[in-house]
Amino acid sequence: MNNPDKLTNVSTSGPMKGLHSGMGIAAKVMVICFVIFTILNVDFASSIYSGVKGWVEATLNWYYLLAVVAMMVVCVGLMLSKYGSIRLGSDDSRPEFSNFSWFAMLFSAGVGIGILFFGVAEPIFYFDNSGGFGYPNNPHADLAGATALSQERAVIAMRTTYFHWGFHAWAVYVVVGLCLAYFGFRKKLPFTLRSSLYPIIGDRIYGPIGHAVDLLAIFGTVFGVATSLGLGVSQMAAGLNYLFGIDPGVTTQIILIAIISVVATLSAVSGVGNGIRIISEWNIWLSIVLLSFFLLWGPTKWLLGFFITSMGDYLWTFFPMGFWTGGTEETIAWQGGWTIFYWGWWVSWAPFVGIFIARISRGRTIREFMVGVLFVPTTISFFWLCMFGGNAIYMELFASEGVGTAGILSTVMNWDLPSALYETIGNLTTIDFLRWGISALATLLLATWFITSSDSGTLVITTMLSMGDDNPPQRFRIIWGLGEGMVAAVLLLAGGLAALQSASIAAGLPISVIILFMMYGLIKSLREEEPVYVSPDISGKEAAQGK
Repeated sequence: MNNPDKLTNVSTSGPMKGLHSGMGIAAKVMVICFVIFTILNVDFASSIYSGVKGWVEATLNWYYLLAVVAMMVVCVGLMLSKYGSIRLGSDDSRPEFSNFSWFAMLFSAGVGIGILFFGVAEPIFYFDNSGGFGYPNNPHADLAGATALSQERAVIAMRTTYFHWGFHAWAVYVVVGLCLAYFGFRKKLPFTLRSSLYPIIGDRIYGPIGHAVDLLAIFGTVFGVATSLGLGVSQMAAGLNYLFGIDPGVTTQIILIAIISVVATLSAVSGVGNGIRIISEWNIWLSIVLLSFFLLWGPTKWLLGFFITSMGDYLWTFFPMGFWTGGTEETIAWQGGWTIFYWGWWVSWAPFVGIFIARISRGRTIREFMVGVLFVPTTISFFWLCMFGGNAIYMELFASEGVGTAGILSTVMNWDLPSALYETIGNLTTIDFLRWGISALATLLLATWFITSSDSGTLVITTMLSMGDDNPPQRFRIIWGLGEGMVAAVLLLAGGLAALQSASIAAGLPISVIILFMMYGLIKSLREEEPVYVSPDISGKEAAQGK
């Protein structure tokens, strides 16, 4: 293996000092061109992006299902294999962050704002049986005969939600994160996506192929973060309207984007060990308060029983759901619009989340990495989704005017997703100051969860552009941090956010192919080295000597 420092072509002087100048310019041109193309004719751009996304969802559903299952198999296989004792770094390296800080940052980067936005809306959508969008709300429930609004349908609704946010989704992140951490920390290759392909193409990773791979990852990161920010501020604006009567329109949303982008940029400039870590830890503590409210003010006994039952149902049907494909035009449409949409979204976000997960996991063993990343965030997500969605479902099941009359179902079916969360909070307590305080906390968490995703994305982009420097130049973190906010604001004003979201998901197809090659490269490299078993109580010197 050649010395990577001689091949990375990072500028040592001038305005691009610390970055690969060609990559830096190409990335900016790529982003600007896509934004301009979209805003010049939003309808035309949207038709193209949506057409590609729709073709992928309808035609390649089998491919996405098999690809994600393959990633899950690799995760479990490596976790149980003899390679599980290999450290992501030198044999005497140890974790940089405590377990709590590590779990907090994992959760913040990986899910965060998503389960706040969809925590109520998605379970309620699957619980509904109206078929108001041209396909069944939940074909899994319909095939099981649970067509009425009942406890059985509620359990299957939660099971379907777990499926989309659970082990399959995190397996995608785990595979990418492990590949990057292994080749970056153990093999001392640049900390970028291209390095995982070294066992396959060798030093050609430093040429056009490697540049294309990293630019595709940057595309998914920039537009994934920008569209999530643009769509996420709609719920923040709904919260401000609920709390203070502020108009939730475009002006408020633009101001929110500006504030969040500035704070996220400052956090990214301060580094992983400071701003990102501190905000992530605060997110966890505040989330515990919010979850406690949903558990204690809701039907506690029913919720805990519902959680156990729905988790058991999810685990029992884990394999059948992973391989299920729709057999009718309606079920195919549902699967494309939900399951394949989610798989494409997780894949398109995988370079961003994977690089960040790898960045904070130096010194952990492969087995420790697998267990921590695959099981801890998913378990938290399952409980969160059950507390949020379970409360809303309970309200509809036991509504005073009859099943399905609590109002949350109609809110979700009118696709007013931002309001579903606040409506659920409002129904949990009649104490005005508590209702206001919890709604304010949820709105704050929407902002802070996104700040941790945005600052992580900024750090990932600049790390790739600097050819793997885990402490990239601060001035470029500022440029890209504010740039993500500007992209979101421009697209929001032009009405092109949904179009770019479609483009980001369409980009998940080539990224998924790259991930499969990355897995092959990882397995090939692991088979060429013998695992070193290092006792945690021996010194670094002895570990390095293999004693």
